[in-house]
Amino acid sequence: MNIILFDLDNTLYPPERQLFSLIDVRINRYMCEVVGIPSHEVDGLRRQYWQEYGVTLQGLIRHYDIDPEDYLTYVHDVDILSRLGPDPHLRETLQALPQRRTVFTNGSICHANRVLSALAIDDLFEEIFDIRVAAYQPKPFPEPYRAVLDTLGATAQECIMVEDSRENLQTAKKLGMATVLVGDGETPDFVDSHIPAVIRIGQALQDWSAA
Repeated sequence: MNIILFDLDNTLYPPERQLFSLIDVRINRYMCEVVGIPSHEVDGLRRQYWQEYGVTLQGLIRHYDIDPEDYLTYVHDVDILSRLGPDPHLRETLQALPQRRTVFTNGSICHANRVLSALAIDDLFEEIFDIRVAAYQPKPFPEPYRAVLDTLGATAQECIMVEDSRENLQTAKKLGMATVLVGDGETPDFVDSHIPAVIRIGQALQDWSAA
């Protein structure tokens, strides 16, 4: 396994930073102020779209014919530096990994670039794959995973997926990837390694090699 696919939000930084809460506010505002959905319907629609399509964006594309690029620009217009700063420990951890490193996110590449820059690790990834990689089809659907593999010219068996989402890891495992879950909670049987934070990734991989 020589390629690591890192999720971005709540994986490369801890959820306690609450960056995604800022994006949540922007998504709600977009649905109300731009699309014109009554505020009392927003939460229910978002839950429905997450269940059916994986992300709010797909539901708005299908049911309201929105411009996905306008949506991505709007919802990611948040003050990242108010929540994130340089993380030397994370940088050291990533630099020590011998594998190729990429980012695979359901967000936008612009958002990913800003997050990586804020963490001061933007030079450590060879490529960023965002929601556009499979025509706005998100993880956990298999299409974006296959598109990433095609672009990398790699097989699933060559890749390790590092994620905070169990659903996203389940798809990765079905395709043949190794899986690392980041965060708290239960460890499903499709997870190969479960670590509390991404800075433990090096030790997890060493443990695999030793085994």
